[in-house]
Amino acid sequence: MKMLSVTQTANLLSLLGEDRTLDFVFHEFSSKFERHIHFNVCCNLVMLLEDRRILKQTQRLVAFYFLYDVYCREQLCANPFLSFLLDAAADDTTDNLERTFVLQLLGFTSSNNNKKEISSQTAAEYIKTCDPNSQTFLSHEQLLRHFSDKLPGEPYKSYFKSAATKNVIRDPDVPNGCDADAPELDDPTPLSEHRIGGGNRDAAAAGLVQNVSIQGFEPPWIRPVPPILPEQDGELVWLTPENNHELLWDYSMCADTSRGAAVRDLIIRALKGALAPAQQEEVLLELEADPKLVYHCGLSPRRLPELVENNPIIAVEVLLKLMNSVQIADYFKVLVNMDMSLHSMEVVNRLTTAVDLPTQFIHTYISNCISSCQNIKDKYMQNRLVRLVCVFLQSLIRNKIINVQDLFIEVQAFCIEFSRIREAAGLFRLLKTLE
Repeated sequence: MKMLSVTQTANLLSLLGEDRTLDFVFHEFSSKFERHIHFNVCCNLVMLLEDRRILKQTQRLVAFYFLYDVYCREQLCANPFLSFLLDAAADDTTDNLERTFVLQLLGFTSSNNNKKEISSQTAAEYIKTCDPNSQTFLSHEQLLRHFSDKLPGEPYKSYFKSAATKNVIRDPDVPNGCDADAPELDDPTPLSEHRIGGGNRDAAAAGLVQNVSIQGFEPPWIRPVPPILPEQDGELVWLTPENNHELLWDYSMCADTSRGAAVRDLIIRALKGALAPAQQEEVLLELEADPKLVYHCGLSPRRLPELVENNPIIAVEVLLKLMNSVQIADYFKVLVNMDMSLHSMEVVNRLTTAVDLPTQFIHTYISNCISSCQNIKDKYMQNRLVRLVCVFLQSLIRNKIINVQDLFIEVQAFCIEFSRIREAAGLFRLLKTLE
């Protein structure tokens, strides 16, 4: 794909040959080329500048000026051709006048010429007035350090693109300034007509711009067709598929789902209030007949306290069915942190006699019960809860569900604090017998 049309190529080459001030030529450049093709134009300028034989010295200065000023004036993004300008300024094999010009564009000047004065001159006037001997040239490393914040940290490198051939190819056998059709000794044609600096220079530049692209001449990425391997036994079975398939029947189709709906409805009622004995019995029978119904009954850990307070018997049965569930830890966490009550202790007591509960869960629940008794302000409710806790602890100790030595100090302090209550005194005597 060509980067510039024939008209755009002609406009670019005419601007490079303009004998006007650089500032005026740049304004002409901005009027003839829209912003969205500035990058394509600059790519072509870089290509023309890479071979020093294509453009005249005045044209090269104008091209360098365009490369710098296009992005300097727009200020929309960093100059993508800054690395090329730095390389040109540090190249000690090129003309010192060009190096001086580029350095002054970049802001490194050792003479009286600054960027503003350069813009008010023509390229020819600059060549006449410039003294390269007065300019201090910087090394490539010094320039890179100065512009380190404007250059990418690590340039992108495509290993496949590095194999491409450059668009501008220089013949090493042809002397600088001559084309490949140099005259023989007996050729009467003047040498100036064979040199690129003659009438063929503009045609060569236009031909380069029109016949190359930014991608270069990349080698084709060959994808060979894989070879056909010899057939193996059973490899082409799909050509003659077998039709002896076993039919799989979904036995859950048309199944009676009314039982699950009935249990869900009763569980929802159980969260709001106490169920009648007949309803409790129905829930227990359905859960016993199909333990998986517990996963579809609409209960969640967040709503467990409601079920415990309203229907502790159903809560115990549900928790027993969920004992192998991955959510049982969440249910235990809610149960151990809910407000202490007769129903919650009843649920925990029934669970301890039915299954082996985690020791840490039981210890945490006992500690919360003791703390609840100590923090309550109502003396009547306090005495009532202390009696419940003492009876609960005696049951756990007599049934050897807990090792009292693990909580001996805490339980003993509880008994001493409430020793006026008969049940606490009885618990204290029980502790003494176990020492």
